[in-house]
Amino acid sequence: MQVQTVKNIKSLGALNKYLWKYKWRLITGLIFVVVSNFFAIIPAQMLRRSLDLVTKSINERRNGQFLDDGSLTHTLLLYAAIIIGMALLRGIFMFAMRQTIIVMSRKIEFDLKNDIYSHFQQLPLSFYRANNTGDLLARITEDVGRVRMYLGPAIMYAINLTTLIVLVVSSMMAVSSKLTFFVLLPLPILAVAIYYVNNLTYKRSMTLQGQLSQITTFVQEMFSGIRVIKSFSAEKSIEGHFANEANAYRTKALSLARIDLLFTPLLVLLIGFSTLLTLYIGGSEVIKGNMTAGNIAEFFVYVNALSWPVASIGWTTNLVQRAAASQARINELLDVKPEIQYPRDLFYSPEGNVEFKNVSFTYPETGIKALQNISFDLHKGESLGIIGQTGSGKSTLAHLILRSFDATAGDVLIDHKNIKDIDLGRFRAQVGYVPQDDFLFSESISHNIRFSAGNPESIPTHEAEQLMFRAAQIADVH
Repeated sequence: MQVQTVKNIKSLGALNKYLWKYKWRLITGLIFVVVSNFFAIIPAQMLRRSLDLVTKSINERRNGQFLDDGSLTHTLLLYAAIIIGMALLRGIFMFAMRQTIIVMSRKIEFDLKNDIYSHFQQLPLSFYRANNTGDLLARITEDVGRVRMYLGPAIMYAINLTTLIVLVVSSMMAVSSKLTFFVLLPLPILAVAIYYVNNLTYKRSMTLQGQLSQITTFVQEMFSGIRVIKSFSAEKSIEGHFANEANAYRTKALSLARIDLLFTPLLVLLIGFSTLLTLYIGGSEVIKGNMTAGNIAEFFVYVNALSWPVASIGWTTNLVQRAAASQARINELLDVKPEIQYPRDLFYSPEGNVEFKNVSFTYPETGIKALQNISFDLHKGESLGIIGQTGSGKSTLAHLILRSFDATAGDVLIDHKNIKDIDLGRFRAQVGYVPQDDFLFSESISHNIRFSAGNPESIPTHEAEQLMFRAAQIADVH
C-alpha cells in the first residue's frame, strides 16, 4: 500500500509542465500569501502592546501616579486603527491570492481537459473497444476536477500553512521559547494522525472513483439503449440494477466521509489542548514575572491564527491523496500511445484505387479471426459488393480501408501505395463512409449531413449548402 501511495503521489509530477506554464501566476500568488500572513502577525503585537499599556496605566493609577488619559486614549486608538488597517490589507491580499492561484488552477483544468480530449482523438478503435465510455467520461470530468482541487485550494492552503507556521512560530519564540514548546507539543500527535488518515483516504478514494466510473458507464449505456429497454419493458429491472450501483457508491462514499468525521474532532481537540496549555503555562509565567498579560493575549491570537491552517491539514492532505489517485488514472490514459502512426503529406490527394493483398485480421482483445487471406483489386470508378453473414468480417474490411485497424497480415494499398505510408488524415477527409450503426450528433440536421462530407470547412459555403440539400434529397429526408 505504501509503495502504491508513493507511486501515485509521484504521478502528480505530470502536472509540473502546467505549473511551469503558469509559473508567474504561482509565484505572484506565493508572494500574496506571504504578505497576507505578515499582516496577520502584526495585530497580535498591537494587541499585546495595548493590553500591556492598559495594565501599566492601571498599576500607575493604583500607585497614585499622574496619568495622561488623552495620551492613553490616543495611543489605544492608534493601535486599534493599525489592527483594522492590517485586517483590511490582509483581506485585499487574500483576494489577490485567490485571483492568482485559483484562477491558475482553472486555466490548468482547461488545458488538461483539452489535452486529454486531443489524446482521445488520436487513439485507435481498439482502445475504445477495450475501455468503457462511462469510465473515460469519469476520468475527463470527475478525475480532472479532483486534480484541479489539488492545483488550486490544496497548493494555496499548503503554502499558506507553511508560511504562517514559520511567521507565527518565529514570533512565538521571540516572546517565550518555553511556552512555544508546550503550545506546539500536540503537533507530533497530529503528524501521526495525518499519516494514518493518508493511507485510509487513498485506499477509499480509489475504491470510490472506481465505483463512480461503474455508475457513469451504466447510465451511459442505459441512455444509449433506452429504445431497447422500453421495447422489452425492462425499466424495473434496469432501475433495480441502478439502485444496486448507487447503494454501493453511497456505502463507499460514507466510508470515506467517516475518515473526515473522525479527523476533524481530533484536530479541534488538539487545538483546544494547545489553548489550555497557553493559559496554564502562560499564567504561571505571568505570576513569576517572566511574561506579561499582553504576551498571553498575543499567544492566544497566534494559536487562533494557526487553528484554521492546522485544521486544514487533514482536508488539504485529503485533496492531495484524491488528486494523486485521480492523476494516476489520467496518466494511465495519457501513457497509451497511438498504435497507428502515419507521415504528414501536405500535397497528398488520393485517386481512388484500392487493393488488398492476402489480408488477414484478428481482433487482439478477443482473438477472433475476422478476415483470412483476402485479395482484390478495385480501380477508380469501379464498385465492389461484399456479401456475408453477420460477423463474417464485412465491417472489418471497411475499417481496414479506413485504417481504423492495421491488418494482422498482408497489405492494404491505396493508389498502389501501402496505406501505412500515406497521410491518413488527408485520406480519410476525402472518403465517404456510411456505417451500419446510425448516430446523430446533438446538432441540427444540416450539421449532421455536412459532417458526413469529411471536411466541410474546405468547401465554399454556397457549394456546401447545395451539396447538403442534394444529399438530403437522395436520402429522402429533404
